[in-house]
Amino acid sequence: MKVAVVGATGLVGTVMLKVLEERNFPLTELIPVASEKSVGKLITFKGKQFPIVSMDTAIGMRPDIALFSAGGSTSLEHAPRFKEAGTTVIDNSSAWRMDPAIKLVVPEVNANTLSIDDKIIANPNCSTIQMVVALKPLHDKYKIKRVVVSTYQSVTGTGVKAVDQMMNERKGVYDGEMAYPYQIDLNVIPQIDVFTENGYTKEEMKMINETRKIMGDENIRLTATTVRIPVMGGHSESVNIEFENEFDLAEVTSLLEKTEGIIVVDDVANLKYPMPKDAHEKDEVFVGRIRRDESMPNTLNMWIVADNLRKGAATNAVQIAEYLVRKELV
Repeated sequence: MKVAVVGATGLVGTVMLKVLEERNFPLTELIPVASEKSVGKLITFKGKQFPIVSMDTAIGMRPDIALFSAGGSTSLEHAPRFKEAGTTVIDNSSAWRMDPAIKLVVPEVNANTLSIDDKIIANPNCSTIQMVVALKPLHDKYKIKRVVVSTYQSVTGTGVKAVDQMMNERKGVYDGEMAYPYQIDLNVIPQIDVFTENGYTKEEMKMINETRKIMGDENIRLTATTVRIPVMGGHSESVNIEFENEFDLAEVTSLLEKTEGIIVVDDVANLKYPMPKDAHEKDEVFVGRIRRDESMPNTLNMWIVADNLRKGAATNAVQIAEYLVRKELV
């Protein structure tokens, strides 16, 4: 089992390598891939050193699986080349997500749709992944009509440049390189990605469109507001869900507790609820503040938190790869 990690030196690529190692993924050969300027540099994996290779070299090595986290343009150009070499590509960019011919996969939700013919598989947006993991068991039981979500997203979702900006500002340095148009420390920016013609950002539209595709239900109505906040460790979401059918709160909690990949932290009497610092470097989705919306019938409020670099990106991609191996689809 040869596995290539494309974008191995980036923020998500580095975490992909860490997750592959932690989960003891059954690879026999690791092929780290990065830009030409990084070729020849060494990375350490399971105590051994591996040289970074170029895209062409990696394709020539014919890996079984390629985990991509190198941006949309790189994926559009090179994922088909890996596919032609017989490699199954799991892509973390937005390049293929809404392509009707490409599966958009969160393993706990829709891995069963994958087949041996799926040679390019899309990894969803980080904020979408954690939300649909929690929505799926509730949709199956009560049928979701409408979702209103507001996000509180970590600077790590933007990348190293954003982390540096926040930490510089925290030290009182405001003339460094800027990832955002405004100061992020001690501030909140109600914009993630660029604005579209309808006044929503691309991040908001990703959450709307990707959720419907992953859940396999175009009738679910969604609206989103995505916000960048000065934290690291994970994304948080306030989610309001209207169902077609009545629900029992204890049953909702029980359903979530029994769902693979979810940890319920909901003990308000003892001030226990999910927070980004507690989700940091964890693979699970944390759910709490589960309560009725008393202003609407059949409507629920939840608070959902997950590490955006792990479950929101790297871990989800590795879990897809694990499923492919387990089901002998590669």
